[in-house]
Amino acid sequence: MSDVALPPLSDLLGTARVVALPLVTRFRGIDVREAVLIEGPEGWTEFAPFAEYDDEEAATWLAAAVDFGWQAPPPAHRDRVLVNATVPSVDPDAVPSVLERFPGCRTAKVKVAASDQTLAQDVARVRAVRDAMGPEGRIRVDANGGWNIDEAEHAIHALAPFDLEYVEQPCPSVGELAEIRRRTKYMGIPIAADESVRRSEDPLAVAEAGAADLLVVKAAPLGGIRRALDVVARAGLPIVVSSALDTSVGLAMGAHLAASVDDLEFDCGLGTASLLAADVTRAPLLPREGAIEVRRVVPDPALLERHAADEERTAWWLARLERCHAILAP
Repeated sequence: MSDVALPPLSDLLGTARVVALPLVTRFRGIDVREAVLIEGPEGWTEFAPFAEYDDEEAATWLAAAVDFGWQAPPPAHRDRVLVNATVPSVDPDAVPSVLERFPGCRTAKVKVAASDQTLAQDVARVRAVRDAMGPEGRIRVDANGGWNIDEAEHAIHALAPFDLEYVEQPCPSVGELAEIRRRTKYMGIPIAADESVRRSEDPLAVAEAGAADLLVVKAAPLGGIRRALDVVARAGLPIVVSSALDTSVGLAMGAHLAASVDDLEFDCGLGTASLLAADVTRAPLLPREGAIEVRRVVPDPALLERHAADEERTAWWLARLERCHAILAP
């Protein structure tokens, strides 16, 4: 999957550190983000597929970790990347405090379509974001495939008055995305694809089906920076570079991907270190003046120790790493 030779398992396990970082606000149904940090010849890298992903899918994330830790990134076109604020499924009165964690960000991505919430709650949250950001702020919403076609059509109508930049993954399948894009095209609100790119056997299927106006691209799920760049080049659509609630080590991979893209029209979803209550470095990749730096991140030994996962979770992650290594091995 990666363009670099797979190192021996012993090389990965030799430096692997499993961490468990608390979140400021519950996000994606979790309160703690776990990750494996590994030091390669080019620097530290991260293996952190979500726990529910099977080994085949998780192996792609390991390929990306190897690519970033064992190979220098492509040439960069920029040393800072503009990022968006991320607003979880919080109550409207919590929106200002969330946005304060993203200083200078001109764009906010708002989570909607949570299974335990209503459209009315989504509308109230988006309204609160618009009120906080003013008319010049850019607002995008992310449904994570939580609506069927009719629900998505109704929701987009309800949210349209807030001047949406785009709607991300309103429905789960490529066919549904194509249909909702057809139904709402007259409204002029672009449809973005995320899960249909990063969790698909064919990440180009969305573009080929005309199911989206832009793609959300993440380095880890696509097998690394170079694999992601190949998808971008072949898809021929505008992109948003994003992350998967990574530590600052993982965010560095996304920042290097964003830096290597020629035309970066949209602010990137790489400011999510602000959602962590702790990180692995004393110089985290937090947004400053609406952007993060493009640089490698070196974990602090004391923070690795402080936030080390317990013995059971460490064993679980290292066993998972070993299984994924076996999948990638020739």
